[in-house]
Amino acid sequence: MKIVIIGSGEIGFHLSKLLSEEKHDVTVLDHDVETLQKVSEYCDVLTIEGEGTSVRDLMSAGVDQADLVVAATDVDEVNMVIAMIAKRLGNPRVIARIRNDEICGSDSPLKPSDLGIDVLIHPEEHVAGEIVRLIKRAAASDLISLADDRLQLIGLRLDESSPLIDQTMEIYGRLHEDILFRVVAILRGGRTIIPDGTSKFCKNDHIFLLAETGDVPAVIATTGRQEKAIRHIMIAGGTSTGSRVTRLLSQQQSDWRIKLIEPDYDKSIKLAGRFRNVLVLHGEPTDPDLLVSEGIANTDAFISVTSDEESNIISCLMAKHLGVGKTVALVSKAEYIPMSQTIGLDAAVNKKLSVTNEIHRQIRRGLVVSNYAPYGTNAEIVELQVSGKSSAAGKRVGELKLPRGSIIGAILRNGHPTIATGKTSIRGDDHVIVFCYPDSLDRVVSYFT
Repeated sequence: MKIVIIGSGEIGFHLSKLLSEEKHDVTVLDHDVETLQKVSEYCDVLTIEGEGTSVRDLMSAGVDQADLVVAATDVDEVNMVIAMIAKRLGNPRVIARIRNDEICGSDSPLKPSDLGIDVLIHPEEHVAGEIVRLIKRAAASDLISLADDRLQLIGLRLDESSPLIDQTMEIYGRLHEDILFRVVAILRGGRTIIPDGTSKFCKNDHIFLLAETGDVPAVIATTGRQEKAIRHIMIAGGTSTGSRVTRLLSQQQSDWRIKLIEPDYDKSIKLAGRFRNVLVLHGEPTDPDLLVSEGIANTDAFISVTSDEESNIISCLMAKHLGVGKTVALVSKAEYIPMSQTIGLDAAVNKKLSVTNEIHRQIRRGLVVSNYAPYGTNAEIVELQVSGKSSAAGKRVGELKLPRGSIIGAILRNGHPTIATGKTSIRGDDHVIVFCYPDSLDRVVSYFT
């Protein structure tokens, strides 16, 4: 697929890296020479210096001949102009990153299609949704819903007290035959491992398990961790992301007690008027006296989403030290995510990675049903429809000769999910959920389609 990305910032960089690894024909356009050099150094793509709002530069980048254009600059208005020009030049599909609520809102007089946008990506909305999912599944450090939320991929860290330490995957499965689940990946020391039956669990492993949504609490219990009921939630930062998290959480369950801390007095007054069922506090989220006086010891979950990354990390560590069961920090550096748990955070989210993953998922539509890239891993989880003419149709999972670096997690037949075992059969038109390395993805797609 020929793809043109306008904007070589963090979103453009991560997207370029993913797509070039999948052997797409990628061109990146930006006026910033320094960021283009970084993209050229790490990604096998063509880079062009130019302006996204210039018709001549967009033509030089091949927008008129591309299968897809991604407008990923940091400026909404520039992305809108790019989308309109790309459509006028005949591009069939445009994805644009837009943060303006007046354009994104359901009551907006303008629709994305009016601006030439086929898929609109709102960074704060995506990351807020991710935070809310993590809070609802308190024991997990990562959570991805699949198959219309009938399946969940959860990430868990194994501490030294976990009964899994030194167990092999085969023994772990035998001890819990009454629960259907699949360990699809292990993150160890920054390295992603696609496991087999002989793989052993080690202390501090970050494991990813796939199970039917209703079985997730039981699966979590097998690792030595327990789901804890969430009732009291404290949010630090009335930012755009913080406001969205507050709105989503306040709509979830009426018995949740939510407190929002905002350092800016005028902003805290406005937020108090907007959220009637939320207690809005004026103060610094890193002030231990404020946290203690507002009952941090009785708080079940603490979320820090201020615009200051260091403040988010420090306030979450402070909350953890004061006895909070679940902490989630918004971080701006993607490199912090794999090490977040080792320094004491339960979960960390990154806005730009969240957006990159969503754009990547949209690009993959048509070739695969859906795909995700869990934070911190060098792997993807994809849902594919099995062709009746494929090598997999009519065989059991144990008989498949899957591409190296891939594992089947589940089968969906007529919308009903089944966790895959060696005896599970595969038929044409089934959907398979596969966890694999990025460089194996094309071979995996070819195998099933």
